[in-house]
Amino acid sequence: RLSCIRNNVWLACCGVVSAGLAVLSSFGLMLFCGVPFVVTVANAPFLILGVGVDDMFIMIASWEQSLRKKEKSDVKSLLAETYTEAALSVTITTLTDVLAFFIGVWTAFPSVRSFCLYTGTAFVFCYIYTLTFFGAVIVLNYKREQGNRHWLTCMPVGVGEDQAEKSCLYNVCCIGSCSGQSSEVETKQPESEHPMSIFFKKYYGPFFTNKWIKLLVVLLYGTYLGGSIYGCTQIREGIDLRNLASDDSYVIPYYDDDDKYFSAYGPRVMVVITESVDYWNETVCLVIENCTQNLE
Repeated sequence: RLSCIRNNVWLACCGVVSAGLAVLSSFGLMLFCGVPFVVTVANAPFLILGVGVDDMFIMIASWEQSLRKKEKSDVKSLLAETYTEAALSVTITTLTDVLAFFIGVWTAFPSVRSFCLYTGTAFVFCYIYTLTFFGAVIVLNYKREQGNRHWLTCMPVGVGEDQAEKSCLYNVCCIGSCSGQSSEVETKQPESEHPMSIFFKKYYGPFFTNKWIKLLVVLLYGTYLGGSIYGCTQIREGIDLRNLASDDSYVIPYYDDDDKYFSAYGPRVMVVITESVDYWNETVCLVIENCTQNLE
């Protein structure tokens, strides 16, 4: 928003910080528990940031809807209404992500197991911080707006005796209006609906509720579902061990040479005789030779 009071830059930054706290908490807990840290775990913060920012937008949108529904309610009622709208969506999203990654803990690959443990635990902490830390930040930001304070400095925004002599740029940054008029009246008005919400309500929703569009959506989804099932039948199970090592590891050229020069021979098979054998006996030697040929 262009208003120096309703601008929510710090609110967005705190949403990113909430995801960062979840990453730090999960990494600290897993390292404390002795879970190995592998290179693939370094990708986990990007996943957590995506889900954390998504939860942040859901919380903010639900808060603004609560403001429009209950203009004169207290903070507790507003926050309760926000959690009523947002908590279910955030919980379902987190639950599915956590289950998906914790199922991956059953894999036989230690590096994948560590990645799933770190990431799944980070999703749990992200959920906790979203409903506690970020919820508190939303309330503090609301109190700042009610106090008519600037979004950057949190200083009260008002009209002084010398505001008319200040430049237009100064008045826009520090008051919110080029003319020197205070933005205090603006904060007392009901929260205006966001243009994106208006778009989905007036255009996107009615468009997809048309009976022909609904039929088209069902057909497209059926095509997508059929393609997905076909893809599942064609997928090849396995993993390239080369991708689990870092780019500068000595394992990379080893697997490259092994694939280039020895891929036609398959894995090496060794036969070990665990008992004492009379190798000098010609009959025993023939038996061993026949056994080797049968194995080949």
